[in-house]
Amino acid sequence: MKKVLLFMISILVIGVLAACGSSDNGSGEEKKVLKMATSADYPPFEYIDTAKGSDIIGFDVDLAKTIGKELGYEIKVEDMDFTGLIPALQAKKADMVLAGMTPTEERKKSVDFSDVYYTAKHMIISKKGSGIKSVEDLEGKTVGVQLSSIQEGKAEELAKEVNIKVENRNRIPELIQEMKSGRFDAAIIEDTVAKGYFEKDKELEGITIEDGETEEAGSAIAFPKDSKYTEEFNKVLQEMKENGELEKLVVKWFGGEAK
Repeated sequence: MKKVLLFMISILVIGVLAACGSSDNGSGEEKKVLKMATSADYPPFEYIDTAKGSDIIGFDVDLAKTIGKELGYEIKVEDMDFTGLIPALQAKKADMVLAGMTPTEERKKSVDFSDVYYTAKHMIISKKGSGIKSVEDLEGKTVGVQLSSIQEGKAEELAKEVNIKVENRNRIPELIQEMKSGRFDAAIIEDTVAKGYFEKDKELEGITIEDGETEEAGSAIAFPKDSKYTEEFNKVLQEMKENGELEKLVVKWFGGEAK
């Protein structure tokens, strides 16, 4: 009797262990789980809508899950500081990064990138009444940027032309808070992200840094070097551009036409 009981327990344990780390797609086939690392402080790309729960939502999340579904992958989203995203790929703690990340030449030394899936411009935001209407108006001012972001590099470029003090923080809400408390005079973030803050906070205003002063920032998916997923995701991404699916996501999250 004891042997029979032990055998039944063993079968049960094996069944439980076999179920771990896999997902059934409804057809009895296993779905591979891919870990997507992001920094969920960047609406509408990725953020947590606390009014609706604790799930990370946004344009990047929808994009990853749409491509993943097409390829037969389940996407698990993990939040971390922006500075930790590329190290997470290098340490194989994530399969990919979607975080509104620009594929700069410096970053390409560490990771591979997909084709660009969205482009946006940089925006200088400040409190209304600040008098900041151009890059030149930043003279003598303190400007906040997200640590390790493309905007940090752009601010450092501008600092060669205009006398500004550049300070960084880990997350976008920290930049807004520092600015509203008077520690920063302005901050530089993407225009699509700034739009979301303008809708929620009428005390803020901003100006776009026009072409000629800085280049457009494009967003791409980051993968570990020589990842097989880069080519797979590029193929589906191209199909989404051609069949209009990517534009539908752009309209859903940004309320405008794809660029």
